[in-house]
Amino acid sequence: MSYQVLARKWRPRNFSTLVGQEHVIRALTHALNEKRLHHAYLFTGTRGVGKTTIARILAKSLNCEAGVSSEPCGHCSACEEIDAGRFVDLLEVDAATNTKVDEMRQLLENAVYAPTKGRYKVYVIDEVHMLSNSAFNAMLKTLEEPPEHVKFILATTDPQKIPVTVLSRCLQFNLKQMPLSAIVEHLGRTLNAEGVPCEPDALTHIARAAAGSMRDALSLLDQAIAHGAGRVEAALVRDMLGTVDTSYLLDILAALMAADGAKMLQVAENMQTRSLSASTALQELAILLTHIQLLQLAPAAGDDWPERERLLALAREFTPEFVQLAYQIVTQGRAELPLAPDEYSGLAMTLLRLLAFSPTAAGATVAVRATPVAPAMMPAAPAQAITSPAHTISPPLPAAVPHPATRPAPPSAEAQPPLSPLPDANPDWHALTAQLNISGLARQLAQHCDLVSRDGENCVLQLASEHQQLLSKVTQGKLEQALAEHFGHAVKLSVDIGAVARATPAQLVSQQRQMRQKEAIAAIEGDAFVRDAIENLDAALDESSIKPTH
Repeated sequence: MSYQVLARKWRPRNFSTLVGQEHVIRALTHALNEKRLHHAYLFTGTRGVGKTTIARILAKSLNCEAGVSSEPCGHCSACEEIDAGRFVDLLEVDAATNTKVDEMRQLLENAVYAPTKGRYKVYVIDEVHMLSNSAFNAMLKTLEEPPEHVKFILATTDPQKIPVTVLSRCLQFNLKQMPLSAIVEHLGRTLNAEGVPCEPDALTHIARAAAGSMRDALSLLDQAIAHGAGRVEAALVRDMLGTVDTSYLLDILAALMAADGAKMLQVAENMQTRSLSASTALQELAILLTHIQLLQLAPAAGDDWPERERLLALAREFTPEFVQLAYQIVTQGRAELPLAPDEYSGLAMTLLRLLAFSPTAAGATVAVRATPVAPAMMPAAPAQAITSPAHTISPPLPAAVPHPATRPAPPSAEAQPPLSPLPDANPDWHALTAQLNISGLARQLAQHCDLVSRDGENCVLQLASEHQQLLSKVTQGKLEQALAEHFGHAVKLSVDIGAVARATPAQLVSQQRQMRQKEAIAAIEGDAFVRDAIENLDAALDESSIKPTH
C-alpha cells in the first residue's frame, strides 16, 4: 500500500477534530443544528488553515444519510465518498484553472438539475478570486437566487480581489492563522498516533517555521521524520530548517551586556560557518528581546520558556528603554539585509549597531580608532622636492580648497587665546566619578551632574535640564548603589533638575577635548612644509580631518 502524507491522512473529518477555528465552528454548528442554512458561504484566510477542510465537512453535514446536523456519521456512503473525493454531487472547482466566463456558464447550467445521489448539490470553488470579471458577472444571478438544492462554498486567500457584489451575497468567515500552541499540540497528537518519538523543542521549531499554517506544519513534520530516520529531534530539525540555536543568540546578548564586540562577531562568524540564515537569526533575536521586555514589564510571563533564567539575568541588566531600541535595530537590520553586500555583513553591522547604542558600552574605551593621517605625522621633506623636475616624487599635500586669499590666515599657536575656564569646578566630584564602579547611562548621569552637598548619608546632585532624559529610577538607583559601595555605608541620593553653577565632569572633558583639538590644528598650521604648501600651492587644511593623538 502506498504511503499517504500526514497532511492528507490526518485531515479532520468532522468539526470536533478541527483545530484552531472555534469561531467558525460555533457559527456553522448552530446554523446546521437549527437548520438555518444559507445558500452561499465564503471562507477566507491564508494557506493551510482549513478552508477546503471545512467546506468538505460542511458538505458531509448537508448530505449525511442520517440527516442534516453538525455531526455527520462518517460511515454512510455519502460521508465515505466525500472523504474519498468521489461524491458525485460535490463539485470541487479550481478557479485558478477555470477562469473564463464560458467555463463558469457551463458549470452553472447544470445547477438547475436535481442532485444525483445526495440531498444537496454542493459547489466548492477554490481560489475564487482568480475568476475573471466576466465569470463573476455570469454567476451573480445564480449565486443570489440558486435552486433550493444548491449550496455554494467559496474559498480564497485574497478576498480583496472579489467584487463587492459577490461578497454581499455570501456569509463570510475569516479563518485565522493557527496559534503556535495549537500547532504543537496537534503535531504531538499526530506523532503519538504514528508511534514516532519526538522532542518537544523540535515541534516548537516546526510550528514556528509553519507560520500559522497547519498543512505546512504537517508537511515539515513529514520531512523531519524522513530527515531523522524515524525520529524527530530538535538538533536535526534545526539543521533541516536552518534554525538558529538559541544559545548563539543568548551568547550575543551576553556579549552585548559586557560590551564585548569581538565576542559578538565571533558568535556571528560561527553562525556563518554553519551556514545559518542571518534573517532567521535576527528574527529569533527579536523574539528573545520581546521575551526580555515581557519579563521586565510583566514578570509573571514565560514560565514555560526553557531559557527563562538566562533571559531574567539579561532583563535585570538591560534597561527597558534600551530593549525597545535594540528591538527596533534588529527588526530594521533584518529589513535591510537585501541591501547589504552579503548576509554576514548585514548581520555583523546590525550587531555592531546594537553595541554602538548600548548603554553599557557608552563609557567603554575604544582601543583602536581609525583617524586620517595628518600632515604633521608625515616625514619631513627636503625643500628641493617642491622645485624638482616633474618626474620627482613629491610629498603628498593636503586637499586643495579655494584660494587662501578668500580665507584669513589662521593665527599662530602663540596667538590662540586661552579658553576661559568654567566657573568653580568641583575637583572632589570629578575625582569621585572616575572611581565609581558604574557604566552606561548611570555613568553619563554622574558625569553630567554637579555635587551640591553631601551630609552623612544624604547626597544632593544638580542636573541640567537639557540632560534630564538621563534621570530615571534605574540610573539613579545604580548611581546610589555605586556611591554606597564607594563610601562603605548607605547613601540616600536625590537629584535636582536646574541650572548647574559649576563645571560637570562631562563639561571638563569636552573643554579638554576642544583644547587638544585646537593645539593639534595649531601645531599642523605651524609646520613649515604646510605653510609653504598653503602659500605656494593654493592649498588649505581640512580641519575636520585632524584628530589629536592623545
